[in-house]
Amino acid sequence: MKYKNKIAKVLSVSTAVMFGAGLSLMTEAKTFKVAVGDAGGSPQHELGKKFSEVFKQKTGGKHKAKLFVNGQLGSEQDTVNDASMGTLDFSILAINNITPFSPSVGVFTLPYVIQSLDEAVELTQGEVGQELVENTVRDAGVRIIGWTYSGFRVLSNSKKPIKTLADLQGVVVRVPKNEIMIDTYKAWGINPTPMSWAETFTALQQQVVDGQDNPYMTIHSMKFYEVQKYITNVRYIFSIEPLIVSESVFQDQSPKVQQAIIEAGNAATKHSATYLRESEAVIKKDLVSKGMQIDDPANGEKEWIEKATQAVWPKFYDSIGGKDKLNRVLRLLGRSEV
Repeated sequence: MKYKNKIAKVLSVSTAVMFGAGLSLMTEAKTFKVAVGDAGGSPQHELGKKFSEVFKQKTGGKHKAKLFVNGQLGSEQDTVNDASMGTLDFSILAINNITPFSPSVGVFTLPYVIQSLDEAVELTQGEVGQELVENTVRDAGVRIIGWTYSGFRVLSNSKKPIKTLADLQGVVVRVPKNEIMIDTYKAWGINPTPMSWAETFTALQQQVVDGQDNPYMTIHSMKFYEVQKYITNVRYIFSIEPLIVSESVFQDQSPKVQQAIIEAGNAATKHSATYLRESEAVIKKDLVSKGMQIDDPANGEKEWIEKATQAVWPKFYDSIGGKDKLNRVLRLLGRSEV
């Protein structure tokens, strides 16, 4: 009888140990939330899908990343706050929405600094990009682990073709709540209307504002062709949209999961560059087929460039870490210093 009781106790302890181990494995598995500011079909969404796919693969299917598109988890700036506090895992958002939290990132949003996809890749993947990663961890409590390359922000509007700065006068343009972008439009002679991304489509639809600027891919995925007619092919900002992870969430993971996050971010970044190269021309043709008119600025955009760089660059030297930070970027790109 005593022998049987001992066996029962051993079995009971073994069962408890096995159950506890199983429960531990179950609780370790997690589905991470990824906020995506733009709609499905956008470059942000494409990056997110690739990240989710590779992350699941790298963790052997144990961990997953679920995308919440079109601002379902809050405005892009709100998601930075939430990630900083550890209440949100990941977010993909326009870089101008990180700048208020980590101003040195603003070097990428100075008008006409980045002039091609190749330059965007060179800067984000090199020493400048790594420094900005470290700065956002320090300043905002979030870590950049991937970059979306969305193309140049072109100007769309519902009133008239715009080829010169004179044409721009009288047009009410929505911009993000970003000082660099606001001051760029002021340098061009108008006072833009700062507005959250979530309010933009409705404001265009109701003609509260006449226009906005975003990459072709975003204009297409957000169906702005339903409320906009004209596009001006300005190239003042190359849109780079980072994938961020909450630093506290990142540090809570095992080294293997941290490595999976980094590797998935790198894979998604490479995919984003390929996706832009292969898709933008097709998207432009489709926008034209949907009734949009695309015009280039007159005289190679010369007056736009001169006014923006002369008025805006000096104003933000201090916030990006000094004039030498901009000159460092310009040197890396093989251009003249200021």
